[in-house]
Amino acid sequence: MKTSLTEIGLGLAALGRPEYINIRAEHDIDKSEAAFKSTTFSVLHEAYRLGVRYFDTAPSYGKGEAFLQEWNTLTNHEDVILGTKWGYTYVANWQLGYPGKHEIKEHSLGKLLEQWEVSKAMLPRLKYYQVHSATFDSGILENHGVLETLAQIKKETGLYIGITTSGENQKEVISEALKIESHGNALFDSFQVSYNVFEQSTFEILRRVLESGKTVIIKEALANGRVFESENFPTYKAAYSLLKGLAVKYQVGVDAIALRFVMDCLQPDYVLSGASNVTQLKENLKANTFKLDINDVKALKTLNVASSFYWKERSDLDWN
Repeated sequence: MKTSLTEIGLGLAALGRPEYINIRAEHDIDKSEAAFKSTTFSVLHEAYRLGVRYFDTAPSYGKGEAFLQEWNTLTNHEDVILGTKWGYTYVANWQLGYPGKHEIKEHSLGKLLEQWEVSKAMLPRLKYYQVHSATFDSGILENHGVLETLAQIKKETGLYIGITTSGENQKEVISEALKIESHGNALFDSFQVSYNVFEQSTFEILRRVLESGKTVIIKEALANGRVFESENFPTYKAAYSLLKGLAVKYQVGVDAIALRFVMDCLQPDYVLSGASNVTQLKENLKANTFKLDINDVKALKTLNVASSFYWKERSDLDWN
């Protein structure tokens, strides 16, 4: 069993593109590419100053990967750990109110080779190279050409090869991915999974993953903003009352309570902050300043909802 403390990392999903599936409080911000780049660099600099060392991005995060690559080259910090993904392409091209899908999934060998050619520029700081949203539908777990190419990349670079998951069958996808081997060794070393006070269905399998010595990275710990009180989600009225009460008790924001729940309940290697500005980042990092009482963890566990309900609700969120 791993005994290391969970570290808070920074995910760039909301920093590299002007619109994202999230419940944002700010609607009047400058959404130009120049403004986002400036904000991203400010958040990256502040995150590093405050002790964050893991930074997670993807080509589909608009300019997120390009921003992180440029910042990494500029600062040349020797102790940062970078993670990126492959398999989605950003197609909204910074168009506000883009009518179609902002990102297109393609888990083909051609897409892997195309995106790897760009992403490998982050070596040697790059440590985690992940399949972006592995699903049964995409065929990634049965695509021997892709899997062998990932194994070759792993052999040549020493990278940790991982998957990220979303959707109500996360458990099943993780279970199948754990079985995949290359030349007698497990192919996947890391698992980036959506887990939070509302979506706890992967708890048991993630504990097994951690016990096997593999890396667990938690994303969407704030449930795309649904942990914050909103009249649009009456289902969570009791949850909001509990979260606000704990925020008062520990003298932090609801975001810190939600992050700390993941840290104390699951104890993953990393939990990602999805902060889109320095203020949010600082509030998120307050999760490092306290531990939840065991009874408070138990109370938060009761907020769990059915995966089918959670993911249907998430699919209905607007890009904003």
